[in-house]
Amino acid sequence: MTETTKHIIAYTDGGSRGNPGPAAAAFLLKDENKKNILEKAICLGEKTNNFAEYTAVIEALKDAKKFNAGEITLFTDSELLVKQVTGKYKVKSEQIMPLFQKVIELINDYKSCEIKHITRDKNKEADSLVNQALNLRKNIEKKKTEEPNKNKIRLGVLISGGGTTLMNILQYIKDERLNAEIPIVISSRSDVKGVRRAENAGLNVEIIRKKDFSDINEFSKEIQKKLTDANVELVIQAGWLCLWEIPEKYRDKVMNIHPALLPSFGGKGMFGEHVHQAVLQKGCKVSGCTVHFCSNQYDTGPVIIQRTVPVKDDDTPDSLAKRVFQQECIAYPQAIKLFADGKISVKNGKTEIDNS
Repeated sequence: MTETTKHIIAYTDGGSRGNPGPAAAAFLLKDENKKNILEKAICLGEKTNNFAEYTAVIEALKDAKKFNAGEITLFTDSELLVKQVTGKYKVKSEQIMPLFQKVIELINDYKSCEIKHITRDKNKEADSLVNQALNLRKNIEKKKTEEPNKNKIRLGVLISGGGTTLMNILQYIKDERLNAEIPIVISSRSDVKGVRRAENAGLNVEIIRKKDFSDINEFSKEIQKKLTDANVELVIQAGWLCLWEIPEKYRDKVMNIHPALLPSFGGKGMFGEHVHQAVLQKGCKVSGCTVHFCSNQYDTGPVIIQRTVPVKDDDTPDSLAKRVFQQECIAYPQAIKLFADGKISVKNGKTEIDNS
């Protein structure tokens, strides 16, 4: 067999209306996160319940191989089938014997295969598929639509404050709206709320303070080392207030979000409330946020996404900040997903986004 450690979970069921009578076999294949990757039901004609149960197991074991499974855990509500396959009961039916032998043959093609009994109330999805096929009198097949980005992109998140942007990105990941993982969070301060929030979320946090290094070069080297050790593919600055020397390795792989429409209201000292105060002082009618790739200067680098908000006559820096942050919560995950899906390229200092 092809050596692989991919693990798939299967739920199978079979049923007959008459025993023998009109029968169907059904199964669901799920990934390690218990998300459906295939649902299938097959009409079998006039067959017994046991025939349908065995057919469901056979088809599940065969189709799991199409997803490169090396390991499988298969659940069925047929206690008899489980006892026969595990050698506790002998197969006496001549009709079932060839199916039993096929199951054993397929099991041997897996690095690891467990077939377990579950009660019918825990097998409702497969049972429902059987009944749908019988009611419709036709086969059913539903495949999960593959995401453009199949593998989780590894994010390294840099923070200096409360970690609100980090928590927003983490929520997108938990809600499965962003196919990513965060193997490391780096904070330039040890006593900020963002560190506690990240640790409470179970994230790996490293403290790298600029004042602990002799110069910016040594400070930057330590950041790069931690990111490299964590196999980070994209660096996300999330309220990060320290300038660091971005190495060639991470060129166009470091993003930042700024609470204004760059190139306006950017640069050293322009962060948080200072930005919104400056916008109001200039009497701007529109503000917003900018996601951009970072360079080795504050708030420069190719713009990826901008989202706008109106500036109201009675706005304060706080009220404007809240409105802008609502757009930040949309823009940053959107930019990360575009990067993960290979939709962004940088040419002549400008980003090009593939919208196909």
